[in-house]
Amino acid sequence: MSNKPIKRWLGGVQAHATIYDDDLVPGAKILAIAGAEQSHVNLADPEQIFYEYLARIANHLSVLRPKPEPLKFLHLGAGALTLARWGALRYPKSTHVAVDIERELLDFVQTHLPMPKESNLRAIVADARAVLYEELAGELYDVIVVDIFSGPEAPEHLTTAEYYAELADSLAVDGLLFVNIGDDPPLAFTDRQVAAAQTVFAHVLLSSTPEMFSRRFPGNLILTASKARIEEPAIEACQAAGPYPSEIKHSLALDRFGKP
Repeated sequence: MSNKPIKRWLGGVQAHATIYDDDLVPGAKILAIAGAEQSHVNLADPEQIFYEYLARIANHLSVLRPKPEPLKFLHLGAGALTLARWGALRYPKSTHVAVDIERELLDFVQTHLPMPKESNLRAIVADARAVLYEELAGELYDVIVVDIFSGPEAPEHLTTAEYYAELADSLAVDGLLFVNIGDDPPLAFTDRQVAAAQTVFAHVLLSSTPEMFSRRFPGNLILTASKARIEEPAIEACQAAGPYPSEIKHSLALDRFGKP
């Protein structure tokens, strides 16, 4: 690939997507949309994850599913397919379905940021909710990653308890849901997402840096949900896996966090 930035117009958001070199990490590329960095991919080492929130998801999954066995992944919100690349190597012979509503973005990323040859990826252009009962009706997944939310500006129909119920219906019995929540103080949107998830899932965790739980800073939090029980030692191992500093709230601590 040329070192010159590559651009593609995205009709949905009416902005350019740009792929360019990360000058600090050899072999790495950055995907930006409308000038804002969205994704980071190390083509030379796809198992290296640069963004903290994505590394947190990867570390949680590695703890909760330690065996390198094939899994069925569903990525809602494709970006540069960073976690799909990582998952293709961490869990060989896994299948990945990536969904994004931006047709040009999926094509742009797959053309200029090719997936590892070991990967098995199906890309779908669709709404992240409608796809569950249309193209993917009846499918069950071991891992679902939702990377769409951006605080109160998130699409309303992707933030409701009904949507979480549909996500739960698309998970295997012991499947795991990971949701990236971007939010600003006082984290009211995060509270709504936790409450929505708790109406459906028996076990909900919220993880981030300790400062995020002060409600005084903007940033990302990872919601992890499961219909099957997540035992305390596994939760402690997820927190220890980082990235550092790391804190996880669950059960009563999470309930108290939701009632500041």
